[in-house]
Amino acid sequence: MAFTTISSMFGTSPIRPLQKHMESVQVCISQLTPFFDAVLAGDWDEARKQQAEISRLENAADDLKRELRLNMPRSLFMAMSRRDLLEVLTMQDKIANKAKDIAGLITGREMCFPADFGPLLKDFIARSIDASAQAQKAINELDELVETGFRGNEVQLVEAMIHKLDEIESDTDTIQVKIRSALFAIETELNPVEVMFLYRIIDWIGDLGDLAQRVGSRLELMLAR
Repeated sequence: MAFTTISSMFGTSPIRPLQKHMESVQVCISQLTPFFDAVLAGDWDEARKQQAEISRLENAADDLKRELRLNMPRSLFMAMSRRDLLEVLTMQDKIANKAKDIAGLITGREMCFPADFGPLLKDFIARSIDASAQAQKAINELDELVETGFRGNEVQLVEAMIHKLDEIESDTDTIQVKIRSALFAIETELNPVEVMFLYRIIDWIGDLGDLAQRVGSRLELMLAR
């Protein structure tokens, strides 16, 4: 996918490209919903189709990330540093990367989940996507934060969004504990190699919420400066 320069698309400010990247990341991670629907239904043709789409969307996000890194001004005349913006970009990028890794491993091994894991696994995925969506809401307020000089009611609004993100991430932790416990209870009945990969996938899904929270944590640090 060809891109013109960041300046020709969005002007000199890197904020809009950063928001555009997070939007692309959110589209990518949201694709995990139809992917897991196909996996849990045992429809591997559809699962492979969805995995390919997740990979395509992650590559598109990578293109945006690369273009922003290459074109971000060395000196920013705004109430944030170039380093802060690049660190937020890195955290956003890792969300899409993790979604691609999850879909790739499951498809590559045609992993099967225990029959009664379906509802809990869907809740886990949905809440992880919610975390990323909440991080996106906070990122979308960056331009308003800059306009207000990181002061006033806008700061309180973003702080409330970050607090909500922390709550959502806590929910994902709770679900992760439940699903790990459920797997532990039956792991002796399963193939040991498959058990190892099931735990890995559970951990990777948990990483999605953690990475989204890190986006919020970086914003929180920017607010505190």
